[in-house]
Amino acid sequence: MTTSEFPHQRTLGFPTALLRPPLAALVLLTCRPGGARGCALPRNQAQLSRDNLVLLGQMRRLSPFFCLRDRRDFGFPRNLLEGGRLQQAQAAAVLQQLLQQIFNLLLAERAPAPWSPALLAGLGAGLHLLQLSHDCWFQLVALYLEVKLYFQDIRLYLQEKGHSDCAWEIVRLEIMRSLSSTVTLQDRIGIKDGDLGSP
Repeated sequence: MTTSEFPHQRTLGFPTALLRPPLAALVLLTCRPGGARGCALPRNQAQLSRDNLVLLGQMRRLSPFFCLRDRRDFGFPRNLLEGGRLQQAQAAAVLQQLLQQIFNLLLAERAPAPWSPALLAGLGAGLHLLQLSHDCWFQLVALYLEVKLYFQDIRLYLQEKGHSDCAWEIVRLEIMRSLSSTVTLQDRIGIKDGDLGSP
């Protein structure tokens, strides 16, 4: 497979996926066990994530069957969510950054009007709860870069496809997969509703 098949990567001058393994290693080095101050997930965050998944599921505009030719592997950084090594700080940062990037994507990339307002409201509710401290992000900067690269690929894909309905359907499914991964993460490390209540 040649790089010409991936103009969204060629625009950056190199495949962004190549950056991900070293960034993931840096995340695990900088995010030491015990977490960081100001990085706890708040009460009801897992339920908000599930509510956003329900909204995304209801907002399908056309059958994915008609968009098979538009499928793309965006390289979701699953290595950040697997292996049982994540602490509460990383989990909070992954979720916060995913919500922020999805929110920005829907605002900036001409998301289909019939489904973006309700989803923006749900994402905004989650972001309001996830106000991570500066100290937290100083320790988790590599994780931030990892997630940002992932969404950069998604934005370039939408531009390449002219923000078509099929392109947005592919992105909707991708967002559902990424959010679903964070819910699984929260359940795996024991961050459930009421476990980490906000003051």
